[in-house]
Amino acid sequence: MPVCDRGQWKSAKAVVMPIELDHFIVPSRDKAASAKLLAGLLGVRSAPAQLGPFHSVYVNDGLTLDFVDSDRTFPVHHYAFRVAEADFDRIFGRIQKAGIPYRSTPHGPVDMKINLDHGGRIVYWTEPDGHYWEILTVSYARLAKTGDP
Repeated sequence: MPVCDRGQWKSAKAVVMPIELDHFIVPSRDKAASAKLLAGLLGVRSAPAQLGPFHSVYVNDGLTLDFVDSDRTFPVHHYAFRVAEADFDRIFGRIQKAGIPYRSTPHGPVDMKINLDHGGRIVYWTEPDGHYWEILTVSYARLAKTGDP
């Protein structure tokens, strides 16, 4: 397997390590408020980042969402969190308790319904900066196919 050493590609024995998304930068108008809202809904920890100008949401042991203040126009992102059935119930309960409008489709009208397609449950909501958030219990992006991993 080729490796890069000081700009030169060389062959080396492969060290097998899965590719994992470590962190993602989330543009926001109010990083602390946005991070705290999401962390509260998901039931996870958030805090000012140890490095950089971020307010972090620690989604799990391997993924951090780093919210950063921006006064520029930024694109709307879509974030989907696959959760266990019991976690879905807890998160959905927090969404309802907070009075956050939700919907059964990514970009459709607020219908206050749960999507039951794809063998699980899905709910979408839009946060104050316009980003689309999603919780789902079965990944429609990874439906089993013969011969696929």
